[in-house]
Amino acid sequence: MVFLFLFSIQIVAIQKVDIEQFVLLATQHPVFDVRTPAEYAHAHIPEAYNLPLFSNEERKVIGTAYKQQSRHQAIKIGLEYFGVKMRAMVEEAEEIIATNKNASNGNLIPVSNCVLIHCWRGGMRSAAVGWLLDLYGYKVYTLTGGYKAFRNWALTQFEKEHKFKILGGYTGTGKTIMIHQLERMGHAVINLEHLANHKGSAFGALGEDPQPSQEMFENMLAILLMKKTSLNGRNSDEVWLEDESQRIGKLNIPKNLWKQMRKSHLYFIDIEFEERLSYLVTTYGTFEKEKLANALLRIQKRLGGLETKKALNYLSEDNIPECFRILLNYYDKWYTKGLHNRENLDSLLNRIPCSNVDRANVNKLALLQDRLS
Repeated sequence: MVFLFLFSIQIVAIQKVDIEQFVLLATQHPVFDVRTPAEYAHAHIPEAYNLPLFSNEERKVIGTAYKQQSRHQAIKIGLEYFGVKMRAMVEEAEEIIATNKNASNGNLIPVSNCVLIHCWRGGMRSAAVGWLLDLYGYKVYTLTGGYKAFRNWALTQFEKEHKFKILGGYTGTGKTIMIHQLERMGHAVINLEHLANHKGSAFGALGEDPQPSQEMFENMLAILLMKKTSLNGRNSDEVWLEDESQRIGKLNIPKNLWKQMRKSHLYFIDIEFEERLSYLVTTYGTFEKEKLANALLRIQKRLGGLETKKALNYLSEDNIPECFRILLNYYDKWYTKGLHNRENLDSLLNRIPCSNVDRANVNKLALLQDRLS
């Protein structure tokens, strides 16, 4: 009876919040995703911790009982699984929260015992874990609608109107170097290739971690859009993005967002072919020949049988510059085609001649912006 009385008191302290409140609180406090490891691995709210109420197999057992027996039987099975995990879940949450308290990112506010919890639809899983952590003494917020509500929110971010500046240039101009430099200088930047774990070209996956799922890519992008377009409670200047085709490796930039990118001002870093070729040889020429060959074979339909054969022959002869020359000519052709497919290109395009690949090219970019402003 005492336990039930405590339950009735404590559960009132749990506060449900909508998605707009949740994403703001998530910049300040740890988020616990109590879905299964498989659900979390597929996609989750960026920076959320997985604190699963049930394992993948346990959830299957509960789901089968729900469908084939009854809701009550499924709940009983769930309680059996939950009961033996309570202490371990509290201790794991305690360790994560302690880590957040010691974080040096400056995001946490003084209420250090505050946690956010969500499951798939804001149902029994988040309620159960919320009750447990609330009983232990944490201030608990749960997300109304759960992860499903977050996904709907994420997709709406791509339908909003954003202000972008696009950093462009042919393959090998060092756009990624400049994107990093712009960010170091305090500009609002979203590095799409970093989010996608892919540099966009045939060799784009070399040296990168596996790409996230499309859903996870969109989740990360949505959160960054929210953060970068609202700095310190005010609208920021335009966000810098690198010029991309809609597809980065196996991932797609959301269609409406990509259309906005294509209508934004384009700052084109213009570097001579031989300089760019030299940069690519230095950047990718040290990778194993087998990996380079596999990358070439993946685009052989677009590159053409004859050009693919020539490139592979040069590669087998260790003539990396001539192999990459074929590739660079191919990418220059397709970039030019994409460039001129823009509407009103003359009013959007700003060329910035540069002698070589260097982060200092950002200074030329700044001078051009000053003249245009």
